[in-house]
Amino acid sequence: MSVLQPGFDGTEPPDWLRRALADGLGGVVLFARNLAGHGQAAGLVAAIRGESPGVIVAVDEEGGAVTRLEARTGSSWPGNRALGVADDVGVTTRVARRIGRLLAGAGITLDYAPVADVNANPDNPVIGVRSFGPDPHLAARHTEAWIRGLQGAGVAACAKHFPGHGDTVTDSHLALPTVNVSREVLEERDLPPFRAAIRAGVQAIMCGHLLVPALDEVPATLSRTVLTGLLREELGYRGMVVTDAIEMRAVAAYHEPGEIAVRALLAGADAVCAGVSAPDGSSVYALRDAIVSAVREGRLPEERLAEAAGRVRSLVEWHAGQAPARAAAAADPADDPEDDLGLTAAEAGLRVTIAAGAARPVLVRAPLVVEMSARTSQAVDAVAPPGFAGALAELLPGTRGISVRAGEPLPDLGDHGRPVVVVVQDAARYAWIRDLLDEAVRARPDAVVVEMGLPGPPAGAVYLATHGNSRVSARAAARWLTS
Repeated sequence: MSVLQPGFDGTEPPDWLRRALADGLGGVVLFARNLAGHGQAAGLVAAIRGESPGVIVAVDEEGGAVTRLEARTGSSWPGNRALGVADDVGVTTRVARRIGRLLAGAGITLDYAPVADVNANPDNPVIGVRSFGPDPHLAARHTEAWIRGLQGAGVAACAKHFPGHGDTVTDSHLALPTVNVSREVLEERDLPPFRAAIRAGVQAIMCGHLLVPALDEVPATLSRTVLTGLLREELGYRGMVVTDAIEMRAVAAYHEPGEIAVRALLAGADAVCAGVSAPDGSSVYALRDAIVSAVREGRLPEERLAEAAGRVRSLVEWHAGQAPARAAAAADPADDPEDDLGLTAAEAGLRVTIAAGAARPVLVRAPLVVEMSARTSQAVDAVAPPGFAGALAELLPGTRGISVRAGEPLPDLGDHGRPVVVVVQDAARYAWIRDLLDEAVRARPDAVVVEMGLPGPPAGAVYLATHGNSRVSARAAARWLTS
């Protein structure tokens, strides 16, 4: 049980989870479905630790679009791409430290962040703005800065998704992605951020559900060549390796959960993440039973399981030893939570293109905001995704917002002479968004276009790229348009 990190439903520990913790369950992962605010999060973690003080409590808190503690409001922090565009490692360190302080206040042990992937493919459906960028050296220095910031606040970091999820066109939540490049390209492009993470003393690395033919013919999660040969022996990593969620179709389509857990442990993983559990916890106990059977049958050496459990304990011991760092971060007068660091960092990630002959607009009247976005990646766990119209309405009461989905027509853009702001996300990846955007700009050449994903060709009189879809990035763009 010590090598399992399951999720659960509800905002309180269910009975099965309490039993599993008493039986030696080593970890728990929290999602937005478990969290209803900072105070509740701290109470939930305290209840979990009341059953097992040494349990690892993990969460995905990347900043940007992927947030669990702020899923209902949108993140107070820009995501990795905005930080990479600003390219100030000091700011990246401070943002990660502040996220660490937030997590430490809730009692979290481990943050499944940062994303260390180099987003080499602009058509990537699941990484995108979650990456610091397409340049491996930039991604490496910000990965290292982010880890130092988070772990400096006494919370363990987890670099993901080894050996690199950036050059894929498939979402591993839905199918198995393949990275078809040479070993030399992997070495020069994908591995530098993970090398930097190891230099920074990262406490955990998450392997990706990826097929990399240049390395092995099985997914990285199940590959001893990748997890032991490359990560351990070549890169020299000694910390805990955790799998991505094993219910993701990239691996779940090929093996039963218990078999995935056994093969991952054989490959060199130390902890198995299962984001979705049966309501009675039977699926977690089935994973335990599959691991025990594999040991008894001689398929999984007992010493390999003991090694994995030892690395889990080492992370717990590291966290226990970071109590002074957490106290110092919480009391640091130079790290004032009222300084709006998140907004400052998001503003630094803005980039603006003004069309020839156009002037910089300053919105003084409430505009019509037309927002167009496709379904977000399953990595995003937002209960109420942030809206740009809401951010503008805080500054210009009376702002009218309309959301347009695929197959729906544009609204009337005349709307009594209101200024028009068209907000898109990853327009370059979706033909229907590009078509509607072109139609909107033809109808209103004076429109302001705000891109909250990866930017494409500029459109409109003014094209504003936030490099991320978070509440604070929306606030930053709204402030720019009204100042």
